[in-house]
Amino acid sequence: MVEFMIVEEVGFVKSVDGTFATVTVHKKSACEGCSLKVCKPNQEDMEIQAFNSVHAQVGQRVKVVLRPYTFLKGSMVVYGIPAVALVCGAVLGKELLSPFFAGSDPDIVSAITGFGAFLLSFLFIRLWSSRQGDKPESKPVIAEILDNES
Repeated sequence: MVEFMIVEEVGFVKSVDGTFATVTVHKKSACEGCSLKVCKPNQEDMEIQAFNSVHAQVGQRVKVVLRPYTFLKGSMVVYGIPAVALVCGAVLGKELLSPFFAGSDPDIVSAITGFGAFLLSFLFIRLWSSRQGDKPESKPVIAEILDNES
């Protein structure tokens, strides 16, 4: 059986806006290569936009949880879609488009269409992620209020 680790962070609520809160947490070394872009790195700390399910208030210390499903989905979108687009674009370029460019090397046509599809996939991901916006299932969640800042 495969178990997925839930990503947990502890931080302080900086601001509350409706059902979402901005939480300041201490930046870890793993944040350097993160591609999920749910955080806004800032010097030693970072800010996370999280769904405020427990109605935390400004100044309270809270536990923020990123569900494994959200983490895996983000990883598949950021890494999987561009990889598939690159391969599919290259195959389609070589098999379908190279006959239209009889004077060109089929491998060059394949490379151009593969990288073209690769770049278009990033545009698709950008549009998709902007539409995910404020959906609670695509954001970290404040799971627990630990204590008040004193």
